[in-house]
Amino acid sequence: MSGGLVALFDDVAVIARAAAASVDDIGVAAGRASVKAAGVVVDDAAVTPQYVRGLTAARELPIIRRIALGSLRNKLLIILPVVLLLSQFASGLLTPILMLGGTYLCYEGAEKVWAKFGGHHDEHAPDPDELPDEDTVVSGAVRTDFILSAEIMVISLNEVVDQPFVSRAVILALVGVGITVLVYGFVGLIVKMDDVGLRLAELPRRAVAGLGRGLVRAMPKLLTVLTVVGTAAMLWVGGHILLVGTDELGLPALYDAVHHLEEDAKDASGALGGVAGWSVNTLASALLGLVVGAVAVLVMTLTVHRRKAAPEHTASQ
Repeated sequence: MSGGLVALFDDVAVIARAAAASVDDIGVAAGRASVKAAGVVVDDAAVTPQYVRGLTAARELPIIRRIALGSLRNKLLIILPVVLLLSQFASGLLTPILMLGGTYLCYEGAEKVWAKFGGHHDEHAPDPDELPDEDTVVSGAVRTDFILSAEIMVISLNEVVDQPFVSRAVILALVGVGITVLVYGFVGLIVKMDDVGLRLAELPRRAVAGLGRGLVRAMPKLLTVLTVVGTAAMLWVGGHILLVGTDELGLPALYDAVHHLEEDAKDASGALGGVAGWSVNTLASALLGLVVGAVAVLVMTLTVHRRKAAPEHTASQ
């Protein structure tokens, strides 16, 4: 009897250890997948605060909450089932789809560079003279989020495609929920930073008031830094997706060239070889992303944007 109980407890312990190991594996895989999607995440965090410009302070967090819920619906109810079905029944399509997403990232990044240095209109910039309608703001933000969320989920899927179906589904769901909470929690902190700063600035203690004024001054700079980092990350991630994708599709020349440069940088840098190799790979990926993005911007400008501009020009005459 006692021997049977001991054996039963041993079996339970083995099962518990296996379950714990499985949970650890899922957690590690989810973390790895989230890191790969970092470029899109940073861009999402940089774009979203623009949607609450012009709204009263009391409505900022409710609007962000609505956008976050829309983002969760995008990821869990629409994108997740689609990418799981693709990974299960049409895995050969994942690399081309991922490369399409990478091309879009390059396009978005290059368009932001053009907007900064070429005077091109940024489609994400709101009209400062127009009073925003909350439903319009939310629907527009959720539509933009759908594209970014799709890229996040496909990039994440590419990191866990070798996992069993159930583990794959759990990992992607964790990534979707975790990234949404991270992005929109961070966005909530950003948009309320100036309000907190103004409250602190009104307090009598000089040090606290100085901190409040510093927060108010820091917010525009923080948004600028986020935009720059987001643009760089989009070009880097998009370019790296294309670099790896061409190799997987049987066109290894570009990937091999970058890999050789990376290895040469590692060999020449001694103890800093890992950092040097990563830097070379990142710079090469970003340059590729910028070139591909510039071509995409040129094509869009000569086709889609020109067709949109033609009726407006005719109407103004």
